[in-house]
Amino acid sequence: MKVILLQEVKNLGKKGELVTVKDGYAHNFLFKRNLAQEATPGNIRALEQQQRMQQKQADERQAEAEELKKVLEQMAIVVAVKAGEGGRIFGSVTSIDIANAIEQQGTKIDRRTIDLPSPIKDLGQYVVPAKLHPGVTADLKVEVRQS
Repeated sequence: MKVILLQEVKNLGKKGELVTVKDGYAHNFLFKRNLAQEATPGNIRALEQQQRMQQKQADERQAEAEELKKVLEQMAIVVAVKAGEGGRIFGSVTSIDIANAIEQQGTKIDRRTIDLPSPIKDLGQYVVPAKLHPGVTADLKVEVRQS
């Protein structure tokens, strides 16, 4: 019997997959626990429609990430901090500080997308990657200045 999985089932498949199982397994386990539904022509069409919609939304998110990447890479991000002698700053510059500097320039970005391996502790210019979407990474040009 062919069924469409409504949830991920261990050793069987992921949500939305069309799999073939024995009739007893489908009726006694999968259907009773709402893990699957029978693969009728109408259900298969509905699944295909849902997959097309999800793909369209994923493509739109990818395009938005590409546009945001272009904007961010053109932007000059300046973080002003207090510093002592020798260019050593008091405290450190974190992804939150970088996200706040970007927001002050009118572009919103989630701080969790900024991939800062360790906080910045010296004055200077840095290139910080920001993972906007799987496959889309922007290189932010961050300058840490003394205020």
